[in-house]
Amino acid sequence: MSGFLYGVVLQWKLDIRSKSLLVTCYIVPLIFFLLMGGIFTSVMPEMRSTLIQSMIVMSVSMGAFIGLPPSLVETYASDIKKVYKANGVPLYLGLATMFLSAFIHLMLTCIVILLLAPVLFEAALPIHFAGFFPALAIYIMVSLSIGSILGLIVKNQAKLTMIAQLVFLPSIMLSGIMFPADLLPDFLENVGRIFPASWGYRLMLDHGFQFENLWYFILVFCAAVIACGMLLKKQKAK
Repeated sequence: MSGFLYGVVLQWKLDIRSKSLLVTCYIVPLIFFLLMGGIFTSVMPEMRSTLIQSMIVMSVSMGAFIGLPPSLVETYASDIKKVYKANGVPLYLGLATMFLSAFIHLMLTCIVILLLAPVLFEAALPIHFAGFFPALAIYIMVSLSIGSILGLIVKNQAKLTMIAQLVFLPSIMLSGIMFPADLLPDFLENVGRIFPASWGYRLMLDHGFQFENLWYFILVFCAAVIACGMLLKKQKAK
């Protein structure tokens, strides 16, 4: 257990030095928050009640779909995988440490947004923190699990960037964080429900921590765990 925790801490320190993760987990999400937070609340003052949830959805989606997968490709599509095998290190350890490290980074970014939004934009804080933080943790975990699948399936960085964008952009545009999802055509609204962003947004809203918003995350996370296990087993056989 101590070795695993050491691996998580080491990975977290490595991620801090990673320009890619620094950009996708901190710089871009926080710049987006500072710029768009002011625009949203000026154009639509009623968005102050959901600004925190909206900005968190964008930040988590970017970190999970664009930030995490390249780190996995660097490990599992390179000689680092051979080092794991040569030293008898389980292949799942790399995924687990990167997953937990990314979780911590995204949680820190979300806490910064949570603290700054009321001060900078008079955004409303969540009424029930006891439900908000579990909802946030679940949303981050499920988003990272999908990002993990992308990082394990796609071996080419250029192709991964394109596929990650194809997951990220619909997540943001169709989730309801920019404008109410019911303004979309029925087809696009239904497409938006495929991605975790729209479910995470509803789950983090006041009184949103209910099974009707949770079942999707339970289903997707279980499927993602099984898929990652199969992909790691396939990696081990190579």
